[in-house]
Amino acid sequence: MRVLLYGLACLMLTACSIVDVLNATAESTNVEVTRDIPYDAGPRAKLDVYRPSNTKSAPLVVFYYGGGWESGEKASYAFVAAAFAAQGIVTMVPDYRVYPEVRFPDFLTDAARAARWAKDHAAEFGADPNRIVLAGHSAGAHIAAMLTLDAQWLNAVGLDPRRDLAGLLGIAGPYDFLPLESDTLKIVFGPPEQLARTQPINFVAGGEPPALLITGGFDHSVDPRNSERLATKIESLGGRASVIKYPLIGHALVLGAVARPLRLFAPTLRDSSAFIATLGPVAPRVAANP
Repeated sequence: MRVLLYGLACLMLTACSIVDVLNATAESTNVEVTRDIPYDAGPRAKLDVYRPSNTKSAPLVVFYYGGGWESGEKASYAFVAAAFAAQGIVTMVPDYRVYPEVRFPDFLTDAARAARWAKDHAAEFGADPNRIVLAGHSAGAHIAAMLTLDAQWLNAVGLDPRRDLAGLLGIAGPYDFLPLESDTLKIVFGPPEQLARTQPINFVAGGEPPALLITGGFDHSVDPRNSERLATKIESLGGRASVIKYPLIGHALVLGAVARPLRLFAPTLRDSSAFIATLGPVAPRVAANP
């Protein structure tokens, strides 16, 4: 029976209607939603906020969705954000520009600006600005990892990942995915001599925030060894990184399992929430003397 249910779930996750189905089952009790808040100029520079009712000093997740850096929209991930909010976590889901409108690193620039907005406005939604976790699935996990590990992107908006981020949560992320095989990705990420700058693993230097990397053992879209290699690199330099691999779970279902109807397949929500709960606030910055 479990095998049959698994097969049905995989079929559902490849259907266009699955997003509507999952979002229709999203938690709504004690979850407040504010949509289409501008974090910068431009039609895609908007985010949605999901917050637990009557919360104060909650952890804050900024969730970047996947889509191969060429598709996706925040409305499709209501089931993810609402699930986290129901666990007591304020969750923001920003849109960002994608190919063919932009190429690397423009989506990182958008993501950094969304993180800046999240930091500045966290308290307005009952979140602690010193408990920010960057999270993402697939291409979104790549974006979250790049912002966490390559400081230049957050530095550009006045943030420092080692002082302003409490953690990194990557789900089915590509962190070390050269050589490129897709012709589209070769355009998105640029000429071969510049590809090293697109790989999160190349920027691990020690002192990064703790990381949880979740992956599916049956993921044929992003090799699970991406997560293993990144965690090994972080740990080799004295950092804290954990990998959780769910056997027989594929690329879409590892995130889809966050939704109530699919939680029997993988404890993605439970493990993610438990990790976030371990993360204390980073030390607040002290203003320099004038």
